Amino acid sequence: MTISINPIEGLPLIKPGDDLPALIVDAIRQSGLELATGDVLVICQKVVSKAEGRIADLTPIQPSVLANAIAATTSGKDPRAVEVILRETTRIVRMDRGHLIVETGPGWVCANAGVDESNNIGPDTVILLPRDPDASAEAIRRRVRETLAVEVAVIISDTFGRPFREGLLDIALGVAGMDPFLDERGQYDLNGRELHHTILAAADALAATAGLVMRKGAGIAAAHVSGFEFTAGDGNGRRLVRSREFDLFR
Repeated sequence: MTISINPIEGLPLIKPGDDLPALIVDAIRQSGLELATGDVLVICQKVVSKAEGRIADLTPIQPSVLANAIAATTSGKDPRAVEVILRETTRIVRMDRGHLIVETGPGWVCANAGVDESNNIGPDTVILLPRDPDASAEAIRRRVRETLAVEVAVIISDTFGRPFREGLLDIALGVAGMDPFLDERGQYDLNGRELHHTILAAADALAATAGLVMRKGAGIAAAHVSGFEFTAGDGNGRRLVRSREFDLFR
């Protein structure tokens, strides 16, 4: 298996209300990439959030007592931004040494509830995670099928930290058109031993791979992956969140 990853260049700076699926299709055409059925498109969460208006204006935000207290213990964090983080949070997982790790509504555990101040649309604004990245991925997948006549899978990715490991990695928030897992149970290893527990997080692996060419400073917000054999299906990024009953750290 040979896998190829190409950055999709040419996307303009995205603003709230932009038709992101149409802009992605235009960028694919302008870049000269040839999409084929079975390819994967990986799209950065930030452009999805911008197009969908998931922007919070900090100007009218009144920080709560808790937000002010947390901001006082973190290094230079705006209390108004902390208040937005708390509104996106269902549970504070860990708060220590200037870091705020929380669980969001869909179950993602990440720093600052994914609230981001980088590459924003203006001062005193922050970008929130999409409300339903699976639906966002499906909308892009459907537009690609309608305009380019190919069946592709789409992943909405974001950069997360990892417990017990240094460095950031892109993971899949939203998935459409593919099973997010590669289930190898029932297959055999080199010694003929049957595999009983090997289920690979294929969508996360693809997001991490595409992240190598989606550099923040270069404005590359999408990538095209070809050559990976996935199982076609409806797709659902929330399935990648480990359930509480099997989570030994909660």
